[in-house]
Amino acid sequence: MFDILMYLFENYIHNEADIYVEQNQLTDELLRAGFNKPEIFKALDWLEQLADLQYSDESPYLITKPQHAIRVFTDSECQMLNVECRGFLMFVEQIGVINSVTREMVMDRLSALDKPYIGLDDLKWVVLMVLFNVPGSEEEYGQMEDLIFDEPSELLH
Repeated sequence: MFDILMYLFENYIHNEADIYVEQNQLTDELLRAGFNKPEIFKALDWLEQLADLQYSDESPYLITKPQHAIRVFTDSECQMLNVECRGFLMFVEQIGVINSVTREMVMDRLSALDKPYIGLDDLKWVVLMVLFNVPGSEEEYGQMEDLIFDEPSELLH
């Protein structure tokens, strides 16, 4: 499913293509690209649920915006995200790329991937996808893009 999400993000969203494609047309394109129907439907559902996190009146992330919240990871979250990934989440929150609300959206979408282990690269892409879908997060989205695509040009000592 994650491969489909990456395909959609790179071919439609990241390249600023027309993202308002009919679901049947999109499904046909993904089938031609070699993806199977059950995984396509899971990926489309994942994206729909991401959109619902922002726009649903019942979204737990829109009810309150806690300030200075501390995230305690559950055992299952620690198994899914290694220390490097959890540290990266803390880092992007500390530098203002995400806040406690978008962090929880990221955690929600990571859990929905239904993968036992999430690598750092996959985590970065999920953060980017979440930020793309949060209105008013254009600057943070740009910062996250820089973290993904900009390779350090020289070693820091």
